[in-house]
Amino acid sequence: MPELYRSFVSLLAAAFIAAPSVGQEVSAQDLVRQAVDNYRGLSSYSEMTMVIHRPDWERSMTMRGWTQGDDNTLVRVLEPKKDAGNGTLMLDGNMWTYSPKINRVIKVPSSMMGQNWMGSDFSNKDISKTTDIIDQYEHTLIAQRQEQGHEIYTIQSVPHEDSAIVWGKEVLVIRDDWVLIEQQFWDQDGVLLKTMKASEIKVMSGRPVASVLRMSKIEKPGEWTELRTLEIDFDVQLQGNMFTLSNLRNPRQ
Repeated sequence: MPELYRSFVSLLAAAFIAAPSVGQEVSAQDLVRQAVDNYRGLSSYSEMTMVIHRPDWERSMTMRGWTQGDDNTLVRVLEPKKDAGNGTLMLDGNMWTYSPKINRVIKVPSSMMGQNWMGSDFSNKDISKTTDIIDQYEHTLIAQRQEQGHEIYTIQSVPHEDSAIVWGKEVLVIRDDWVLIEQQFWDQDGVLLKTMKASEIKVMSGRPVASVLRMSKIEKPGEWTELRTLEIDFDVQLQGNMFTLSNLRNPRQ
């Protein structure tokens, strides 16, 4: 993929994205912002495999994904053949899906953002890499420790009262190089329902990335879904019509 902002991003990295030194006071809000920026970039292109595991079966899908800024995400399934062409578009806070079998673009209502995406343990909201957690939550740094040469920050994120968030709280565990290594999802009664954990971290496109993420439900330990990033390029030049309903239906890239 062509690169557009490489020199500009290098300057930003030197000025703003250097990891805090031990003992330096950090803002929970800034940590969350940096973690989101780390996995989205100014824009990105990725190739992924999703493995859905159940006690008596397992299936996988290969996908491509594109992101731009805080709001735009497009995910398209390549394989298996029966799922090829299925797509999901997140644009300015709204989500649409497309299925070539019925040749229809369907808007996903906000009430269904928490529903499973294509039978996986990731929700529609999870797969869209939504950035709601930055501004629609109150963030508090509740723990800090050192582990394997890294400073590790644990942040409790509670939704604002007026936000349309189903969770009672989320707990984020972020390394000092901005890798989100764990995310916990708690209900309104303070019960932990599911977790997403990074099991492999690699340097990809010049930055550390959680290349394998496993989502699992607490009440069903034998069921999980892994999202494995095979390739990712950050700060890439994208077509102007990438994040459109027309491109969702009729792929041009």
